[in-house]
Amino acid sequence: MASASESGNNSPQAQPPANPPSEIKANSTGGPSPPEESGNAAIEESKKLLKTAEDSVPLPHFITVGIIILVIGAVLLGLYFLCCKFLRKKKKGKKAEKKGLLGKGGGDVNFGQQPLGHEDDDDEVEEVEKEKEEVDEKAQFLGSLNYTVDYDFTSNQLTIGIIKATDLVGMDMSGTSDPYVKIYLMPDKKKKQETKVHRKTLNPIFNESFQFKVPFAEIGGQTLVLAVYDFDRFSKHDMIGQIKLNLNSIDLGQTFEATKALSPPDDDKEYLGDLCFSLRFVPKAGKLTVNVLEAKNLKKMDVGGLSDPFVKIELMQSGKRLKKKKTTIKKRTLNPYFNESFLFEVPFEQISKTELRITVYDYDKLGSNDAIGLVHVGYTASGAGLRHWTDMINAPRRPIAQWHTLQEIEGGDK
Repeated sequence: MASASESGNNSPQAQPPANPPSEIKANSTGGPSPPEESGNAAIEESKKLLKTAEDSVPLPHFITVGIIILVIGAVLLGLYFLCCKFLRKKKKGKKAEKKGLLGKGGGDVNFGQQPLGHEDDDDEVEEVEKEKEEVDEKAQFLGSLNYTVDYDFTSNQLTIGIIKATDLVGMDMSGTSDPYVKIYLMPDKKKKQETKVHRKTLNPIFNESFQFKVPFAEIGGQTLVLAVYDFDRFSKHDMIGQIKLNLNSIDLGQTFEATKALSPPDDDKEYLGDLCFSLRFVPKAGKLTVNVLEAKNLKKMDVGGLSDPFVKIELMQSGKRLKKKKTTIKKRTLNPYFNESFLFEVPFEQISKTELRITVYDYDKLGSNDAIGLVHVGYTASGAGLRHWTDMINAPRRPIAQWHTLQEIEGGDK
């Protein structure tokens, strides 16, 4: 066995054939084409280059892929900006053409000859104008009010029904309002009545009625005013809108009902200023405390454009003045700060007959003091004055503060 293996090792090794069968077959058919050889060589060369690059820059594979994606993204972004710029120029060119067609600077347009597309452009302009008018109308829309008017010829009584308001404008920061309606007749304005306040709503339902005594001979000269306000305890009540109705323009022989849009407030009404004070009533002790806090935006009464304001508080019962008290005078200001308290003794059984007349004056050293405006508070008052008094009664021993808009003093009452 050993000799046999040795002889096998010493024998010459078998040589492989010079060409494999496949190569011989290929040679016999004419050999590979030159393009295949060059392609294989290019692939091999690229493989070598990639291997060399990987060896020389040992970066992880995912970083290389990320760099490629970033480069592609930057190229695409550049192409996007170029396209946008091109489209913008194209739009500008179209606008210039439209202007020329509409005759804005187009002096070469022949008289009596319609350029191409002129009618379409006119239609578009008309549509835009209509849209603008609709937007303006919506911007001026303040809401609507549904009301009734009825006149009794036998008793000479005019009855105004306030049914509901719809789609009122939001006056508060929250986008809602606290609406109520003030009803009065012009030109007298003597008797003003108000609905209840409805909190945080733009579609209040009132269903309240109010009566006015008006002789038949005078009814034709009266104008009904329905003013919708937004209630605010700590500042001036803002008017949302109003409706004015000449009573001679409707048939009073039957109940008149209408729903009308509110008109903007009048600008010609003189504004006198606002006064803030608190009321506190202690039933057991029978003590009424009035704390005059401050006033703002008072009417200018002096030549220099300022005033010297002070406040007078009058305690009234059954139309008679029982007591009066005054604050100190604040020199040369339209926004005085007082913070002065006044105590009145009012037994609980007499509180229903009691009212307060609070007047702001401009002090005059040489002549008589001029009244700037008045606030009436009590059960015989209306609107904010009645509301403030009712809140005080419903919250005994607690001070209730509220802003009031000064009203004109009838007949120059001092």
